[in-house]
Amino acid sequence: MDRVFDALAHPTRRRILELLKSGAMSAGELADAFSVSKPTMSNHFAKLRDAGLIRAEPRGTSIIYTINLSVLDEVVMGFMGRLGVGEQGEETCAIVPTSSPRS
Repeated sequence: MDRVFDALAHPTRRRILELLKSGAMSAGELADAFSVSKPTMSNHFAKLRDAGLIRAEPRGTSIIYTINLSVLDEVVMGFMGRLGVGEQGEETCAIVPTSSPRS
């Protein structure tokens, strides 16, 4: 879980994941969306791959990246479990307005 949070800590890596939500993209297409060097992008890709957040598939001379949502789901569920969210017997909190709107 620590690797995932470490990977998600950087705004460029979060943006890469946002771009991949719409579908697979090549490393070049992703790199074109940022104003950083290709080696810097490679480091971001490596961090996301090491955390299991993206998958890389070589196709010819390109690398195609896809998002791995199952890892995100797993981490969110694990994190929520550590917080005790969703445990049986947990009471539901409701937000109740303290004053009524004036007409």
